Amino acid sequence: MIASIILLVVLVLSLFGNVTQFVMNTLAFRHGLRSEAFGSGREAGPRLEESILENNGSQNKVAVITVDGIITSHDTDQAGNNMVDVIKAQLDRARDDRRVKAVILKVDSPGGEVLASDQIYKAIRDFETGQPAEHGEPARKGKPVICSMGSLAASGGYYISSGCRWIVANDLTITGSIGVIMHGWNYRGLMDKVGVMPMTFKSGKFKDMLSGDREPSEIPPEEHAMVQGLIDETFGRFKEVVAEGRGDAHDLNKTEGRALAADWKDYADGRVLSGTQALKLGFVDEVGDFDDAVQRTFQIAHIGNANLVEYRERYDLSNFLSMFGQSSQAHDIKLDFGAEAGMPKLRAGLMYFLYEP
Repeated sequence: MIASIILLVVLVLSLFGNVTQFVMNTLAFRHGLRSEAFGSGREAGPRLEESILENNGSQNKVAVITVDGIITSHDTDQAGNNMVDVIKAQLDRARDDRRVKAVILKVDSPGGEVLASDQIYKAIRDFETGQPAEHGEPARKGKPVICSMGSLAASGGYYISSGCRWIVANDLTITGSIGVIMHGWNYRGLMDKVGVMPMTFKSGKFKDMLSGDREPSEIPPEEHAMVQGLIDETFGRFKEVVAEGRGDAHDLNKTEGRALAADWKDYADGRVLSGTQALKLGFVDEVGDFDDAVQRTFQIAHIGNANLVEYRERYDLSNFLSMFGQSSQAHDIKLDFGAEAGMPKLRAGLMYFLYEP
């Protein structure tokens, strides 16, 4: 009986939520937002609802999108969406809403996966440049993205920030750390001590590349060269992104923004910089806080004022029921004794744009 009552309550709440969402979609459509309910939004992926952060009594909006923590495309939320999915969906929502005049990207991240960082960077660039009309879809006008750096916007955090029209950093922000890292462990010495001998059968000389159970002397110099070549190629892409993003931003900002210093590549060696140092080198355009980023956004978007909004993922009964269809692994309980506290969970074999103090 208790279970039946709980299920009935959940069903009523879900029905009420769906009706409310339909009404909001209808009102949004009438006021300039091309809603998902009318077939013009994303057909799959995160379902978002708008929340007001600051009501300034304006018809205009500025969407605030937050990038917090390790940048990854692997960790998923309750609905099965990862960070890249959610950020792309938020940018799509902001693009489709005619009242949204700009986006503020709040970055507080040490970086993360190379591919995930690059996907977010490209999504920001596409949002800013807009898209021509194609396949029956109307043209989408580009909108500016202003970055507001928090305590940390290093490595991959700076990678995605460099695609923004304007970058605001606090004078104590830790940023920079332009570089690539691939990390691993060689545990062969420990195996020898406990009497464990690996047995490896492979189809080619380099099939066990990066394996940690080999003697260092067994690793051929060609393998070192190949891995370093991958690192150098990815590092070159990082520098191209910085030069491209900051160069295009300076062309738009003119004398109001900062151009990259002539010797900026000398500082792209993995070192971290304060916001003040980054300003001198042209890695950021302004030293300030979030309020300064908001005012700069109004100026760049040519608006006097705007409401600040954010997009939050919406969960309903379908998310609740989907939990019962997941594998038991998804419901495993993990005890955390603090040994991993504060340590990023890196995946083996992946390259990272990551500041790892």
